[in-house]
Amino acid sequence: MLEDCVFKKTARTIVKQMVSIRMVLNVTEYHADVYYNSHTGERAHAAFPDGVIDDVNYDGSIRAFLFLLNNDCCTSIDKSRAFLSDLTGGKLNISKGIISRLNREFALKTEPERRSAYADMLLSPVMHTDDCTNARENGKSCQVYVCATPDGKALYFAREKKGHEGVKGTVTEDYQGILVHDHDITFYNYGADHQECLAHVLRYLKASMENEPDRTWNKKMHALVQEMVHFRNGCRQPHGPDPEIVSGFEKRYREILETARKEYEDIPANDYYKDGYNLFLRMEKYMHNHLLFLHDIRVPATNNEAERLLRNYKRKQAQAVTFRSFESIDYLCQCMSMLVLMRLEDPANIYDRVSRIFG
Repeated sequence: MLEDCVFKKTARTIVKQMVSIRMVLNVTEYHADVYYNSHTGERAHAAFPDGVIDDVNYDGSIRAFLFLLNNDCCTSIDKSRAFLSDLTGGKLNISKGIISRLNREFALKTEPERRSAYADMLLSPVMHTDDCTNARENGKSCQVYVCATPDGKALYFAREKKGHEGVKGTVTEDYQGILVHDHDITFYNYGADHQECLAHVLRYLKASMENEPDRTWNKKMHALVQEMVHFRNGCRQPHGPDPEIVSGFEKRYREILETARKEYEDIPANDYYKDGYNLFLRMEKYMHNHLLFLHDIRVPATNNEAERLLRNYKRKQAQAVTFRSFESIDYLCQCMSMLVLMRLEDPANIYDRVSRIFG
């Protein structure tokens, strides 16, 4: 092409790149001469740097890598150590015991940050809360609670029991604002007011439509809830929803409940499916808690934030299948809480932050 006079060089240059990574194993070896006291028999040597305790020590970069791989990426301890060994050509083979102790170490070192987040969440006007029964300890069921505020803060709590015993020690126990949750009666004993998760309500209404196709109230209520949520999503602060429109929604809500009452009086719910009837009773009794989101612009219509956070734990539980001790679940929850808080502050440098914490 250079020899062909037909081609002339232009001002344009095409640039293409090939990107690669490689693992570099860096070992720093410290030597300290030992001195012997001929009078007392004492032996002494110069102090080693902080963190250099055992014959072989692993710094924060390695521990952060294994910690995030095991907890954030939900890989098993065996796969995490095998992956690191493969990356280093078999030169680095860390024991399973060291990896299993990382959660405890990280949880203890980050306790002040979690305490600070706990205090901040108590001041939030609205908070999501939910619980998960997927936790397993040696085949026994445990509970994992999550509390989350709209600004992104979240804390996980491991509990051996459900109900009030499970809520004890969580942010929910001391919270005095508006709680957003599914229809767990326990939560109604905490907080100043409550918003039911309408995502759950829509699912229950859909199930009623499938199991009670001859009834009309469930279809009407399903359409109304969708319309109200869509209307509320279009509202902007600081004005909030139009009171007249909200009043119209409430009137239609009551009318549909009255339709449900007549339909169940004419044809009672059968013994095989009473969920639709129970939903009607619940939506009637807790009408205020189903429609609070229309009156307060700060209140979301669903508890999706807490549901999304619990899915993070469920993924780890599915990988682990069961934990050997309740303490393992507890430390995992503390670590997951801290990772959420760290991503809220600086999502681009999680690995560096975790490395510094491990030291």
